Amino acid sequence: MTQRLVLITASIMLMLSAAFGAIIMAPPAQAASFTSLSNLKSGDLIRGESFTAVYYYGVDGFRYVFPNDKAYFTWYSNFDTVKWVTDADLTTIQIGGNVTYKPGVKMIKINSDPRVYVVAKSGLIRAISSETVAKALYGTTWNKQIDDVADGFFSNYKIGGTIDDASMFSPTSEKAEAVDINFDKGLKAAVVVSITDTGYSPATLSVKAGTAVKFVNNGTTKHTASDDAGDWGTGTLNPGESFSKYFKTAASLNFHDVYGSAKATLTVTLN
Repeated sequence: MTQRLVLITASIMLMLSAAFGAIIMAPPAQAASFTSLSNLKSGDLIRGESFTAVYYYGVDGFRYVFPNDKAYFTWYSNFDTVKWVTDADLTTIQIGGNVTYKPGVKMIKINSDPRVYVVAKSGLIRAISSETVAKALYGTTWNKQIDDVADGFFSNYKIGGTIDDASMFSPTSEKAEAVDINFDKGLKAAVVVSITDTGYSPATLSVKAGTAVKFVNNGTTKHTASDDAGDWGTGTLNPGESFSKYFKTAASLNFHDVYGSAKATLTVTLN
């Protein structure tokens, strides 16, 4: 009876996972220990105290969401390396986006589109032109290696050219090249701007487009980094708090601290 109850509970949890887009993981009675934010490393899998969703901790300092268990298991075989953080710490780590399927592992489709797609690096998907091509790529059981992706998550992917011949795509090579989620998503370490009671450090900086900038309040009072044109801002940062933002378009941006007189300039370049 107990075993049956466990199986039923597991099934319910998996259904909830599919419905709500979060990895469901049966929590132990309590965490053996909590990992502090300062001890988190790029590539860690993390979860909080109250909720069982598991996130990928990127090199850019953001956490990335696994839309469901199927996407998770293309990257990992179990939950053994998941680290616990306090709910309070988890809320300070901004969400950067969703994790896409590991390249080469599975094919995907959506209910409203009859085409079947292979998954390549950086969430690029390419339609397979025929059953013959699919069989050449994934073997005779190719039709059992297709996962349905919810329409709401299909926008995580970019559509590329059709695969008309098996020589145009190698699942084995794609899997081998996708060493981790950082690489697959092209993530890079954030550039840090320290805000103190005397100003910004550095006060003038230049980054390439597509780089994240992390503003950290290392002062003793409230501070901000607020765009002079009003297009973006960190909001109020209390001492010890931070805010990260990706800058994707070339521009020269001036920003200031609404709680003081500090000013700074950020130049975003294409090269």
